[in-house]
Amino acid sequence: MLLGSGLALGVAAAGQNAVALLGDDLRWQSIIGIAQASNVVGNDSGAVVGGGAPWPAFDGHAIVDLEGGDLNFDVHGLVLAGGNSIGTRGTIEAFKGTLVCDTDGSASTSGSSVLVNTPLVGLDERGNARFNGNIGALPSVCISDPDVAFLIRVGSGRWIANGTVKR
Repeated sequence: MLLGSGLALGVAAAGQNAVALLGDDLRWQSIIGIAQASNVVGNDSGAVVGGGAPWPAFDGHAIVDLEGGDLNFDVHGLVLAGGNSIGTRGTIEAFKGTLVCDTDGSASTSGSSVLVNTPLVGLDERGNARFNGNIGALPSVCISDPDVAFLIRVGSGRWIANGTVKR
């Protein structure tokens, strides 16, 4: 009887965890700028090429509610680390946050990653920006596949920063 009770309790706990996972947020504890120019994140038609110069960032975070589509991110001190505009935002006045879902393309029949973007967000002269809004219902692969990256992309589509330490 003790074994049966323990098994039932284990199944109940697993069921609670499964339900809780559906409501989980994805969180990136910090935002860092691109270190390796032209690095590619994603696969096939969902691939995003990195910017051509390094962009360090002082701090930041990103959180997405997988069920509701709410996305919150901020970044501080995102500036160029090379060229004549070193230490400034250069000509970049706005960017967008992007979720790259299924980064390796293994969960889709097409082999492509799926991109979900925020509207453009203003970047102040010190390299600070914030977004808090809803990006709509997320594609199922963003919820079911663990390979999700958060990128900051300029208007041309190249990424210049990413979320790190995903939880």
